[in-house]
Formats: sequence, structure tokens, C-alpha cells
Amino acid sequence: MYTPSSTRPFCTHRKTLFASSRRIIIKLGSAVLTREKGLDRVNIHRISDQIAELKALGITCIVVSSGAVAAGWKRLGQSRRPQTIPQKQAAAAVGQSRLMRVWEEGLGKHDHNVAQVLLTAEDLADRRRYLNARHTLDTLLDWDVIPIINENDTVATEEIKFGDNDQLAALLAGLVQADLVVLMTDTDGLYDKNPHLHDDATRVPLVETLDDSLFDLVDQSTSDVGTGGMRSKLLAAQTSTKSGIPLLIGPGRQRDVLLRLLHGESWGTLFLPHHKPYAGKKLWLAHLTKPQGTLVLDDGAAHALQVKGSSLLPIGIVRVEGEFRAGDGVLCQTLNGTSLGVGLTNYNASELRQIVGQRSDAITLILGYKHSDEVIHRDHFVLTPLPPSDESLQDSDKTQD
Repeated sequence: MYTPSSTRPFCTHRKTLFASSRRIIIKLGSAVLTREKGLDRVNIHRISDQIAELKALGITCIVVSSGAVAAGWKRLGQSRRPQTIPQKQAAAAVGQSRLMRVWEEGLGKHDHNVAQVLLTAEDLADRRRYLNARHTLDTLLDWDVIPIINENDTVATEEIKFGDNDQLAALLAGLVQADLVVLMTDTDGLYDKNPHLHDDATRVPLVETLDDSLFDLVDQSTSDVGTGGMRSKLLAAQTSTKSGIPLLIGPGRQRDVLLRLLHGESWGTLFLPHHKPYAGKKLWLAHLTKPQGTLVLDDGAAHALQVKGSSLLPIGIVRVEGEFRAGDGVLCQTLNGTSLGVGLTNYNASELRQIVGQRSDAITLILGYKHSDEVIHRDHFVLTPLPPSDESLQDSDKTQD
């Protein structure tokens, strides 16, 4: 049983935050779960012990586990990381079962059942599959099963990949309505400068506003075994905090670090969430991995969407780009290419090209039928990013499932 150290600094804010978190996403990177010769069974068991103790305290844990590709290529005796998608898929196919076996050993000794859940970005981009994933995870948690989630590298292609498990963890947080996301990595958190190059680098313990200046602090360098760097973790923090969920980056190889965090010790970097997050369908839209097409709008329509919170009518559309079906998510942008947001279209691309710039009462005359007066209803549109200074705009953007 872990006993908090009396010599380490405590943070009342963190202690309150962790104590009130009843559902936590714990993401573990390859650098935390693997060693030179493959999976780090010792560390996985140590993390399993901590998860078991968290569960004993009434905290539900969802694990996002990297390591399958690394485990597979080490098992196959490969000296360098796979470079192509087929190589990564093959390595993941070899390593995934080995990864799950170690998690089953680590959590099974505490009489906890685990379930393997493999996802691609396409699964969460489709609304029906998104809801199916949520229902499956909710059922597993109701049955007191610990989900071990990973990107489905055996079938994922560049077009449907999340990019890394940091982003997957952040998206899942909104999916399962988690209270906290913890990204366990091989660093102590975000620093004001590169700690590998500057001895005077200082860890940033708390981030209340995630802006472009923070991205300037990091680069896209990666470890030998992982796919993400600190930039990917900032992007994940951006996604999570937009969902109203705090995110913490912490050192995954420190002994009992999850339990120390629970007791308020000041490890890592904590990102605080937005005060007015999206939820339900609008949360899904805000995080839609890849819109299927683009609608270019005139200034009047852009203003109506951004400021008035109006629906989009065909008269405000200047150009239709790409091919998509009715019900797909599409990107709306201004004439100069500025992104306005994402919405679900009531018409497919071919239909829209026929009614571009027309009044709604002309739709039936042109198409011979009419699905709706609106191309995108305001309830199915979300601004991305949400302008932080426009309170009236935030208030008009009511959330719904």
C-alpha cells in the first residue's frame, strides 16, 4: 500500500481535482511500457498494482496502452522501427496478443478482468459507430471490466489513423465522460525550454490557457519507440480541455506516480479545461477526425454562423469541394480559407452543387424535392475553434446528444 511522502510538495488544487475524479483515462506510451528487449513486464505490473489500488478507492480506470508495435518488432528481432504501414500492421499483429497477456497477468493477480478494445479514427468519425463504441465501453465498465484500448494498427492506414494514442485518449475522454486524462510518458511534463539542451529548463506545473505560445516551446521530435512527442500531447490537451476535461502529463516510470498524483503531489503538468465545453453530438462534431468535404461561404453566411449562431442556407454557399453524402460532416470556411467550423450536411455534394447560391424556396424547383430549408442546421454545427472572448456565441451554442 502506497503511503504519501511528507517531503514532497502538495497542491491543494490537484488534491481536490484527483479526489473528485471517479473516472480516469490512463494513457501509457511505448517509452513507458517497453525496454530495449521488448515489453517492460515489471513496469506494467507496477502500473497494474496502482490501477488496482485506484479501483479499490472507487475510481474507474480506462487504459489506453501503446506498445503493440514495439513489442512485435522486438519479438521479431528487428533492429529498427517499422517504417511502412504494412510493417507496422504486421508488427502490431505479432505484438498485440503479447501486450494483452502482460496486462492480463498484471491486473489478473488482483482479480480484475480486462478487455481488449481496438479502434481506428474511422470508428469515431462515424456517428453510429461512435455511439456503438460508447455503449460497448459503458457496458464493460458496468461489468467492472478494465478496458485496454489501443489504436487498431493491424488495419489502420494513414487516412484513418488517430496519429498517436495521445489523441485517442483525449477523444475517448469525451466519449466516456471521463473526469481526468493522465498521459504517462518518459518525461516529467512540459518545460519552458528543451530540458535535453538546457540545464536551466523549468517544468511548467500548471497551464490554465493553452495557446500558440506553448506550442512554440516544443518540437515534433519523437522517441525511438513512440510516435508522439510533446507536441502531440499538447494537441491532446487541447482536445481534452475543449471537452471540459483536465489533462495531466506525468512521468510514467516514477514509482507509484498515479497514487502520488491522487494524493496531490505536484508531478507533471496539469492543463485546466474550458469553462463552457461542448458535449453530446457537438462534442463529437468538434473532434471529427476528417470532414468529408468543404463548403466555402460568402461573408454574410460566415457572419451568420459565427456571430448569430444561425443555420446555413444554400444562398450563402459559394463553392462545394469534395464528394460526400447527406449526413456527412463537412468543413465550412470563409472565402479566404479561414476555418469556421464543422457541421452535418442535409444534402450530398452533387445536390449542393445544383443549389449553391439559391434561396431555400427554390430547392424543390431545382432538385424536384427538398430535404430541408437548411443545408446545415444550427443544432448540427460547431465552431472550431470556439472564439474564447465571445460569450454570446458560446451561450447560443447549446449542447445536445
